[in-house]
Amino acid sequence: MEPSNAGLPVVHVGRQAIYDRSGDVVAYELLFRDAAAATQASRRSADATSRVIVAAFTDFGLDELVGNRACFINITREFLIGELPIPFGPDQTVLEIIETVDVDEAVVAGVEELVSRGFTIALDDYTPGAHDRLLPLATYVKIDVLGTGADAAGIARRCLADNPGVQLIAERLETEEQLHQAMDLGFHLFQGHVLGRPHVVSMVGLSPARLSRLRLVNALAAAEVDFDQVVSFITGDPALTYRLLQATNAAASGLKARVSSVREAAVLLGLPTIRQWVTLMLVGDLAEGSEGQLVKTMTRARMCQTVAQRVGLSGDAAFSVGLLSGVAEVIGHSPAELAQHLPLAEDISAALADGAGRLGHVLAVVRDYENGEAAGLADLLDPGDAVKTYLSAMTWCNEVLGATGEAGRPSTSPAPA
Repeated sequence: MEPSNAGLPVVHVGRQAIYDRSGDVVAYELLFRDAAAATQASRRSADATSRVIVAAFTDFGLDELVGNRACFINITREFLIGELPIPFGPDQTVLEIIETVDVDEAVVAGVEELVSRGFTIALDDYTPGAHDRLLPLATYVKIDVLGTGADAAGIARRCLADNPGVQLIAERLETEEQLHQAMDLGFHLFQGHVLGRPHVVSMVGLSPARLSRLRLVNALAAAEVDFDQVVSFITGDPALTYRLLQATNAAASGLKARVSSVREAAVLLGLPTIRQWVTLMLVGDLAEGSEGQLVKTMTRARMCQTVAQRVGLSGDAAFSVGLLSGVAEVIGHSPAELAQHLPLAEDISAALADGAGRLGHVLAVVRDYENGEAAGLADLLDPGDAVKTYLSAMTWCNEVLGATGEAGRPSTSPAPA
């Protein structure tokens, strides 16, 4: 599914394969890209490295980017000496020390510490010099065949003589001739345009704030809501706390005393109303002013809730299924991908991932109804109730949107036949 560009941040990561002597892909190097059409990194900095790390481990997930293969990530000085944290474990990742890092005592000590923690080290664009101090700590050494030319042979022989256990990677291979020469020189692994250019992978980012709000919606839909957990989720989101207190104070304007805390707001309004507010704020944030997407998502969630209650299912769970399926469409994920980010109940996850179970059936017939196919919904409701349910959901959506000011009051479009 292509990512939507409706004002949402799109995350880009370049991915270039590394091959063995048999021509099989054994690893991928992940590269910073600031646009889908970018052919090279606009910068190699701590900021670029941080963006690649966040994208690889949170937005995409390593399984999506590299499968079970090794993952090479460029690392700058700040990460090596501990000024910036490396927030992942040593499994599957290779820390590639870029050639611009000045090697001093702090860097050597930092790399020794990383190796002691189990991390695998690669030296990027190696030439003899200051980086020699890191050779005993490295598992991989990358040599720029295009940049070093005839010197590549001598550099490779020296590395193997002094460090027989090291794996040599020939990089920037542009021609078949260079590839064959690298094989003859004893290189173990190969990377370059002759084998495959970097491929940019793009998707809409799920920021920590968005993920937190999605988890909050899920917590509010649980059969037994953990009140303290809900309050904790809300208070951990400053923007959401501020907006919720504003909304609650407005709703409580007829009272002598206004609320001053999230806990008081939750007690005053009750969890069902809190859920509606939080849900609306979440979808409004994700839609970034796209009124049509906001209305469609909220109406779908309400319809799923109403239909589920009519057939004896949890309305709250169905509301979450409808909501999250709409959110997935807004941000360009599949419902299954979105479900992977959330600790969802089994029936909700199955409904989103595979359309399975009774909740999955409710979602399917509601979505069919949106597309003008009314037969499935008519099988679950009494004759004539389908249109009433749709219009009721639209009316509820209009009322809630009008009350919150999240969007202009949408006009009610004709119900599907």
